[in-house]
This record gives sequence, structure tokens and C-alpha cells, in this order.
Amino acid sequence: MADSGDILFGCEGGVGTVTLNRPRALNAFTLGMYRRFDPVLRGWADDRQIHAVLIRGAGERAFCAGGDVRAIAEAGRGIAGAPRLTSIFFSEEYQLIRRIHRLAKPYIAIIDGITMGGGAGVSVNGARRVATERTLLAMPETGIGLFPDVGATRFLNLAPGHVGRYLALTGTRLGPADARYCGFATHFVPRDRVAVLVEALRQMVWRPSGEWAQIEEALAAVAGASGEPPLAARRAAIDRCFAPDTVEAVLDALAGEAASGGPDSEWAEATRAGLLGKSPTSLKITLRQLIVGEGYDIEAALALEYRLTQHVMAGHDFYEGVRAALIDKDQKPRWRPATLAEVTDAMVDSYFAPLGDGELRFD
Repeated sequence: MADSGDILFGCEGGVGTVTLNRPRALNAFTLGMYRRFDPVLRGWADDRQIHAVLIRGAGERAFCAGGDVRAIAEAGRGIAGAPRLTSIFFSEEYQLIRRIHRLAKPYIAIIDGITMGGGAGVSVNGARRVATERTLLAMPETGIGLFPDVGATRFLNLAPGHVGRYLALTGTRLGPADARYCGFATHFVPRDRVAVLVEALRQMVWRPSGEWAQIEEALAAVAGASGEPPLAARRAAIDRCFAPDTVEAVLDALAGEAASGGPDSEWAEATRAGLLGKSPTSLKITLRQLIVGEGYDIEAALALEYRLTQHVMAGHDFYEGVRAALIDKDQKPRWRPATLAEVTDAMVDSYFAPLGDGELRFD
């Protein structure tokens, strides 16, 4: 395995291996990691000796907790780093994600531990996603003044019913059963069987044009049952409360559910309270994003998200959210505007305005 510090690459038995190697930072991606990953993946796509790609995270806690949003925020505020990082980071991240999604060879992500934001980007957009009992997956961006990106416009809209809207707005964390229920994970493998899977892939005698079937056989040999998904039991309430096309109406529906005294009333009350702590602007952008982006393919999803990122980078709430969550850690963001009522339709429209020559274009 080639040692390049925070991301490691190897080739074992016809499998290209990627290890995200920043365990103290929960394997969060830096721009440098994306820049090393992309050319390697390009090479593997054309290399007949590489039959599959396997990606994992180092350490005991995370697959990947996301991108280095603190570095992006500091660059955008002129504190540290190149100011253009606010555009370059997302552009190069999204190019890689698109390449992962369109890879013609099997791509297997072991989403063991925390998997959020950019971690979902390099896993959920791939062909096979293996959850373990320690999987904890979420898109928590509305809590830092952002929105679910990295292709989430596409994959959240593929979740059952209005579950995708619920996850996007609330940032709810999912275990392995729910990750499978939503389609974010394709398989469940107990953690103590992951090494058996990896070894089977390393020892594989690859059959011409048989790679996909062989991957499925290897996964089936170690797969287990992830249990009943809690989201399935709450699906009816989620669909009732998150069907409306405005955040205000969603909150009203949750209030009605909470007042009903039914089995989901406590959930509805807690969910409503949680939403009221998120960035009002992010909530409105996110709901519009999922409505507009229903049915989008990966290219359309990423192009829309890139447009949104660049408008968000010119605003206030992202920097304030990162300050409150990651810099000062007071967990008391001062959103601006501070209320949903102050976030007008025209303001939301402005985040979706075209960027002209600045739009994301794929190579």
C-alpha cells in the first residue's frame, strides 16, 4: 500500500484499495485527499488488472465524517487558506463523486462507523455500500447553515415516501437497518466478518466479465440480518408530516401530530423542536432543493448543489454554523435571518439563480 499520509492506495489481488487515513479527524476529506483520489480512480477505471475498488476508513470510529468544512469556512472568511477554496473544494469533490457513481467496475464502500456529508458522497453514490452494526449515517448540514449536498438531491429523493425530506431537514442519524431501508446501504455485514470479505476479494480468481456476480457472491457469503428498521414503523407519520411543500406547513403538520396524542406524538414534538434550532434559510433551501431535484440524475444533482454552495458561501449562516459547531463550540448559532418568516420566497429564489460562466461542468 502506497503511503501518502491521509489517504492510502493499494492494489491487492485485482482490487484497488482506498483507505481514508485521518482517524483523529474522523477521516474527514481535505482538498488534497480528493486531489490524490481522483487521478488514482481514473487510472483504475482504465486498468484491466483492476477488477473492483474497495474503500474503507481507518480507525475505530468512522468511515468518513464529511468534508473539512472548517477549512472551507476559514478560507471564505479570509482567516486561513486560499479564498478560492470555497469554489475549488466543491468543484473537485463533486467531480470525484460523479466519477465514483459512473465507474463501470464494482465499487464497494465499507461504511463502518460515522458516515456523514462527504462520507456519504463517496459511498452512497457508489455501486455497493456495506453497513455494519456500527454504521451511523446522516446528512446534518441544515445544522451548520448548509444543505445536504454530495449528490443527496438524488439519493435522498430515492428514499421511501417522504423519508428523504425528513432526513434532509432534520439531519436524523440512521443505524444500519434504516440505512438499508432507505437504500443508502446495499448490504449488512457484521463487523467481525468484514475482514473475511476483504480477504475473499483479495484472493478472488476473477472471471472474464464476471466481476459483478463474483462481488455479489462474496457479499452474500458474509452478509447478515440488520434487523427491523425503526423508520419503517414511523413511515406513515413521516409521510403525513413531511408531505407539505413549505417548511411552515411541515411544522404545522408536526404540531398537529404532536397534539393528536397518538403513538407518534412525542416524536413529532421532538422533531418540531429540533427543526426550530436549524438555520431557517437552510431549511427552506433544502426543501426547495428536494422538490426541484426529484428525478435528477447525478450530473443534474451535483450541478444544482454546486450552484447552491456558491450562493451559500456568499451568505452568513454557513460561517455562523461552523463557528458555533466547530470553532467556538458554543452550539448557539445566531442565524440571519433568525426566523422562517423572514426568509422570503425571493431570498430562496436567489440561491437557485444561475452562476453563468461559474456553473459546474464535468470533464
